[in-house]
Amino acid sequence: MAEIRLTRLEQGQTKIRNVPIAVTSDGFWCCPSPVVFQKTPKTQNPLNKPKSPPTPKSSVQKKLTPLTEKKPTPTPSRSGIVSDDQRNFSSDTPVLSASVVSERAPRPKIENLPRKVSIEFGEPGTSDLKVVLLGRQGFAVKLSVHKSVLVDNSSFFADKLSEQPPGLHCLEIDDCEDVEIYVETVGLMYCKELKQRLIKQSVSRVLRILKVAEQFGFNSCIQSCLEYLEAVPWVGEEEEEKVLSSVLRLQGEGIGVTPVLKRVSSDTSNPPKDTLSHIMELVLKSNEERGRREMKSVVLKLLRENNCLPSFSGSADICNETIYSSCRSCLDSLLSMFRQAAEPEFADKPMDCKEPVVKQMALEADNLSWLLEILADRLAADEFAVMWASQQELASLHPKLPIVSRHHVSCITARLFVGIGRGELLPSKDTRHLLLHTWLQPLINDYSWLQHGCRSFDRKVVEEGIGRTILTLPLEEQQSILLAWLGSFLKAGDNCPNLQRAFEVWWRRTFVRPYVEQGNNLLESDNSMT
Repeated sequence: MAEIRLTRLEQGQTKIRNVPIAVTSDGFWCCPSPVVFQKTPKTQNPLNKPKSPPTPKSSVQKKLTPLTEKKPTPTPSRSGIVSDDQRNFSSDTPVLSASVVSERAPRPKIENLPRKVSIEFGEPGTSDLKVVLLGRQGFAVKLSVHKSVLVDNSSFFADKLSEQPPGLHCLEIDDCEDVEIYVETVGLMYCKELKQRLIKQSVSRVLRILKVAEQFGFNSCIQSCLEYLEAVPWVGEEEEEKVLSSVLRLQGEGIGVTPVLKRVSSDTSNPPKDTLSHIMELVLKSNEERGRREMKSVVLKLLRENNCLPSFSGSADICNETIYSSCRSCLDSLLSMFRQAAEPEFADKPMDCKEPVVKQMALEADNLSWLLEILADRLAADEFAVMWASQQELASLHPKLPIVSRHHVSCITARLFVGIGRGELLPSKDTRHLLLHTWLQPLINDYSWLQHGCRSFDRKVVEEGIGRTILTLPLEEQQSILLAWLGSFLKAGDNCPNLQRAFEVWWRRTFVRPYVEQGNNLLESDNSMT
């Protein structure tokens, strides 16, 4: 809270001008900005008529357009004469006299702006207290207010005034960071329906009002701001963070903010595991291709974001358990579909009987590819490699199905080889050998179709992954696998993975390195003898 000074206002101590503050037709408080406070030029008389003498406490009044934080000050319009009836507002309406503006004034320079402004609330001439707000750069606003209103609405002013003698006439608040909002918040103390005053304000402005209301101990305003924040949409993550920061600060002071926080936190008993499992089930079992594809992309992106949060590491094991449970379910379904499609009589069935099985195989294979992608991002795909390498029955059924039905399975194998080649998963030597022994030949059989019928298939990346996986094995196993590949490559050519780079590395390890090492050893022995 800014510093409060208690002083008595002496006559002639300051030169303060009266400036209007009013309620617009939309129900907003108008808080004059320094540009609005500027001295306006005198009204010109185009007919050179003598000027009529000014009538006391009369004259011209205009409504100020509500100021937003980023909009420029509106251009004053022609003013009209205000009658006495129009001047007598109710006690909850701030009233002030204004100067005449008959033509557009040029934008003033900062050094020419007035430094002091006077604002009166309630019935004219009935105030019994002056509150002077001292802002930055010497700017000051004097508020003519009523002690009873401030005491009834603000615990801060109630405490300050109770400590002072009855004859106190002026309070000064130094170093006000946001004079405009201080004035508006004091004006809200004169309102009966605070929620209506806030209803069309921006979230950022209400947060500013909430901060000042908190400093004043203006509880009814705090409650109205919280009700506003609970109901209004928060646009963007930045605005949401600002709201939560302000609300959590209030929570630390014992103010009830639960309705607002419920938007971002839940007190239900459902653990995250159940919720994630339900989301996975909905996505995996969807039969609508476009919706399933888009939601898979969204869930994958959100899980990647969670992986970057240090606080998420505690729930990573729970998430992985849910994903592997889905993997086992999809794998069981895929094996069941392969068994049906591999039966001899399946080929003789009508198309309307075969099509659902073929679609389900493609769906389950796509689901497994998606789950593998999630696990690879989380560096938790080692167990998947073990599961996949042990699917000997599925691999034995693979050549019995048409390539158009089975090639989705080879995409899973290719992704595993890419992951091992990139170091995204580190299965054991036995698992790597079993994976190559079980699934490399089925992948080679489908390679031509994958190149021409699968848009997401990247031949160079897959070939590099296969080659690197082979080269992680002992040299004898490298030789066995690469010689078998060489026989296939010499027959199929481009319809077989090109593993020449891996073959060259194996060749050097087998035929070059032993002789180089032998020569080095002989050289070292000759040097030792000399």
